[in-house]
Amino acid sequence: MTAERHAAGHSAAEDLLRELAPQVLGALVRRYGAFDACEDAVQEALLAAALQWPEAGVPDNPRGWLVTVASRKLVDQIRSDSARRRREDTLALATPQAELLGHAADTVPDADRDDSLALLFLCCHPALSPAGRIALTLRAVGGLTTAQIAAAFLVPEATMAQRISRAKQTVKASGIPLAVPEGAGLTERLAEVRHVLYLVFNEGYTTTGGADDTGLTAPELSTEAIRLTRMLHRLVPDDTETAGLLALMLLTDARRPARTGPSGEVVPLAEQDRGRWDRRAIAEGVDLIGRTLPRGRVGPYQLQAAIAAVHDEAEDTDTTDWPQILALYDLLERFGPNPMVSLNRAVAVAMVHGPTAGLDLVTALEADRRMARHHRLLATRAHLLELLGEHEAAAASYREAAHRTTSAPERRHLSARAHRLKARV
Repeated sequence: MTAERHAAGHSAAEDLLRELAPQVLGALVRRYGAFDACEDAVQEALLAAALQWPEAGVPDNPRGWLVTVASRKLVDQIRSDSARRRREDTLALATPQAELLGHAADTVPDADRDDSLALLFLCCHPALSPAGRIALTLRAVGGLTTAQIAAAFLVPEATMAQRISRAKQTVKASGIPLAVPEGAGLTERLAEVRHVLYLVFNEGYTTTGGADDTGLTAPELSTEAIRLTRMLHRLVPDDTETAGLLALMLLTDARRPARTGPSGEVVPLAEQDRGRWDRRAIAEGVDLIGRTLPRGRVGPYQLQAAIAAVHDEAEDTDTTDWPQILALYDLLERFGPNPMVSLNRAVAVAMVHGPTAGLDLVTALEADRRMARHHRLLATRAHLLELLGEHEAAAASYREAAHRTTSAPERRHLSARAHRLKARV
């Protein structure tokens, strides 16, 4: 096998494993009930498959293979632990070995049930901390290793392992069921799931932490968030906000190739080479939000996606339909106070009514403690001051914004802006 074919086979197997991970874990949790032990067993089965499948080939029924292998590892694990062994009857873990061996690895009877949605609800349960929800979702539903998640969030692997362990212990102690909520609880909990996926995407897209240019490990968080949101959309196709979230991610991530320059420097939207944008992702996002908005149940994710679509369809900043963007932000603000939405609306106001009008809104936002010294507010103020020709004040604001950001590329970009304007004074 050539190196290229081997790499392609490994990549295909890895993609399949990540797709099957939540289905296999859901099958085990439904059968045995012990989430923490089942999750460990599934990780071992995924590792075994990752080592075997690229060379031996993918089984006819890969999910069945994984369920059987994980089940065997789970029983071996329980039988080797005397403390857990005493609880076998209670946990229904004393499944006869003959029952596991009685089925071929690709013919496990209940492996065709997909509990991915229920597993998403479990991993995003309110009993878990926000950080725990994200970590557990990426590991249990995304199929990522602890090392991959730790590298993506720029924390030591031991720290991420503890975070995941605490989340699993919370699930165990709280007795959180593997089930999809019903009635009003479904709407509320689905919003929690969407929010976790939104946070994962934003972390990958903006890379909020880190003092250097360390890149995210493959798969990148934003790519993984899109994959998981696609899965969620397939599971709840009639939920308009989930469709809106997927459209928003596609329309935003389409700009990724043009967001940074050759040396990793940040390139603002107005200065990006739009020829480098991913037109296929834009077309998919525009089509999705175009089919979703007319259904009438409009929410924040749909409105943000509509705003992104207006930006993505414009040839440049000057031809952007800013009045439409402003109208969409007006609607978005009705869903509740959000200082970031208000800051973005201030930019739209500046583009429609002039930078002075936008600057007045930015000044008003300084009363919000969450935003007063935020680097994005300072950078927006600097941009509007620059448009007004107040270069010295703009340079000072850019410098302060650079001091407050935690992103090295943003810091260099803002400092460069300040230096360029200072040279004009």
